[in-house]
Amino acid sequence: MRPKILDQLFKPIETARGIGPRLKLRLKYLIGENIIDLLWHLPNNIIDRSYTPTISNAEKDRIVTIEVTVLKHNPSKRRGLPYKVKCIDETGEIDLIWFNGRRQYLEELLPIGENFIVSGKLEAYKEKKQIIHPQHIVLSTKSKSLPNVEPVYSLTQGLTNKVISNHINRAINIIPDFSEWQDAEFYKSMKWPSFSEALKNAHNPKNESDIDHKNPARQRLAYDELLANQLSLALLAKNFEAPVGQSIKKNNILLNSLYKNIPFELTNSQKVAIEEISQGLERPNRMIRLLQGDVGSGKTIVALAALFQASGNSKQAAMMAPTELLARQHFESIKNLCLKSNIKVEILTGKTKRLDRERIVHDLSAGDIDIILGTHALFQDKISFHNLGLVVIDEQHRFGVHQRLSLTSKNSNNPPDIIIMSATPIPRTLELTAYGSMQVSRLLDKPVGRKPIKTIAKPLSKVDEATESLKRLMENGEKAYWVCPLIEESEKIDLAAAEDRFASLKNIYGNRVGLVHGRMSIEEREETMKEFKYGNKNILVATTVIEVGIDVPDATFMIIEHSERFGLSQLHQLRGRVGRSDKASSCLLLYRSPLGENAKKRIETLRETDDGFIIAEEDLILRGAGEVLGTKQSGLPYFKIANLSTDRDLLETARNDSNYIIENNLLNNSDRGKNLKILLHLFNKEEALKYLDAG
Repeated sequence: MRPKILDQLFKPIETARGIGPRLKLRLKYLIGENIIDLLWHLPNNIIDRSYTPTISNAEKDRIVTIEVTVLKHNPSKRRGLPYKVKCIDETGEIDLIWFNGRRQYLEELLPIGENFIVSGKLEAYKEKKQIIHPQHIVLSTKSKSLPNVEPVYSLTQGLTNKVISNHINRAINIIPDFSEWQDAEFYKSMKWPSFSEALKNAHNPKNESDIDHKNPARQRLAYDELLANQLSLALLAKNFEAPVGQSIKKNNILLNSLYKNIPFELTNSQKVAIEEISQGLERPNRMIRLLQGDVGSGKTIVALAALFQASGNSKQAAMMAPTELLARQHFESIKNLCLKSNIKVEILTGKTKRLDRERIVHDLSAGDIDIILGTHALFQDKISFHNLGLVVIDEQHRFGVHQRLSLTSKNSNNPPDIIIMSATPIPRTLELTAYGSMQVSRLLDKPVGRKPIKTIAKPLSKVDEATESLKRLMENGEKAYWVCPLIEESEKIDLAAAEDRFASLKNIYGNRVGLVHGRMSIEEREETMKEFKYGNKNILVATTVIEVGIDVPDATFMIIEHSERFGLSQLHQLRGRVGRSDKASSCLLLYRSPLGENAKKRIETLRETDDGFIIAEEDLILRGAGEVLGTKQSGLPYFKIANLSTDRDLLETARNDSNYIIENNLLNNSDRGKNLKILLHLFNKEEALKYLDAG
């Protein structure tokens, strides 16, 4: 249950005074459901109203705060003309202007002969000074109510800064007097204010430095948010890994058989990852491990070693891929290795024929299949396992949470161990916020014999040269991808479309050109991919559907058209579709001039390095956390105050602090623990408290 001290803050936003149905909808859209969400909506700028000239010496195009006397009202004589209120001081005249101003309202607001303080932007029309729609009007006797510095908030249509500011100030007035949950010595050493003071200071900036992200008040709030995130992840991880799992011992005979049959030498990273996973499988508690590897780093063979270890213990294993093509590709790459080691492997997808499906479902339930590969077809309720010991999930961010859980919960008594594979290197910062204390194995080096991909950047005016270069490539029996960012022409964004590029290349190279894009049926797409990989198609025009997992060793050339439109990690993923054999490969980035600063930086970074982890960190700096993997698709947390591009040190400290809190059971056994539970509620992490006593 939420502590009573938080009741006022967690009331629905519409319960606050002055928030009617229309305003409620706008505030919910911009800010959130509850009153507390107003507090997290920090200002992003300030208006300085401290400039107080007389009318005659007031400078144009500045925010001015002037004391005036109302002289005359000039209502608009016809629709479309402004309503003017002439005002004076001892030095001159000024007009206050309203468009669509209501006479009765303005006459009551500004009675003739009264003195007012008026604040707004000073402009001039035909040499006459004016303020259009003044931002503040107060009686001269109440001048102290007008702030010298005013916070500016991000807005949405139909909301004004004044409305938001008023409601935020009301919310600030009901902040309870919280006991401190931060370690006393730590927060004193950081020279941070208390939580309540931090919120008040953040919403009442006095100068530019007060809205800077490094301001002590903002840093305090960012740290609170990161600590709540890290604590909740630590509690979830403790609960998820705490259940007694299935100790899966290493079977050296089976693993040696695998190593003997693979036609290449394992890299050092692969050997280390295989050993880390093997030890995790042997432990009695459930293993959940993230296996990160750059494109072409050899994750599949590492996963296969784990699948073999499960099979050697009479446990079944499942490997799940997001597409039929990827599942089949995995199946083709491992079936002969399984056969040579007498391991029964099958594949189950949406396209599996009915009789084959019935046989596979029966054999899985009976325990006659050791390893099953598949797509979302493995989630179905009808699918049951005899003794599921291990689940490998490839490209995990393509699956929803419920889909992942539905497979990993197939054995309710003894939950299977889990390996999550990602070909999108995750920056350390995001890894900590998205995966918490999950164990991580990284493949940092490329397989032996792979050559670096030569990356070239040229303006779009060189597109004919690129087209011509495909001829030499095809004469050598090699293949090429041509990637376009859109399917069809858009009036708003002048980009070459995949269908138009396909038509132009087909005019030159005929049926040796294929086309795949997201609007084609899966069957059409996979048929074309098959022809490109095994058949007579040498050029594949595609959108980003080929970004992940497609393995065509003969493809040695990648052209990315309008490369300035792609994110850095996405460009790296696309480039990774070539250079998958011992043949020299290259990638041509065609861009429209002139390049913006960010686009230039992306292309420079891509030309300088092929290290996916360096690229992911750079992408985080350039685009921010929400965009690197796509917050919705990847399940990454959304932060209202913390900034993962700049708060990495705070995140590391928060992680260390949360580990200390969990290891020492402070949440249950200390005054600080009681206060930390309030922190978790404040940032909507109360779900994690359910797992406080787990394990």
